[in-house]
Amino acid sequence: MSKHGTWQGMPRENIPWYPAIDEAKCKGCKVCFEFCPHGVYEWEATKNKPKIANPFECVVGCSNCAGKCESGAIMFPPLTILKPYLSSDNYSSS
Repeated sequence: MSKHGTWQGMPRENIPWYPAIDEAKCKGCKVCFEFCPHGVYEWEATKNKPKIANPFECVVGCSNCAGKCESGAIMFPPLTILKPYLSSDNYSSS
């Protein structure tokens, strides 16, 4: 069994959905670190910036932390990358 659970029947570790931080843009405000309830971020005191410590704890499709980042330092892949992972069993043709 997957350490991080599954999404659409696939191990979470196989789904490439998690944030990336542009360190040059990051101002060290801690908003992302304090906002995310899933423990995706850890705080690097020596750099005074967050790091992605637990990427597979990120909820697939969630990018709310990026919207909170005033400096635009948090990026996610486009939602279209999830399309190959979606199960057609979850959708009806009605």
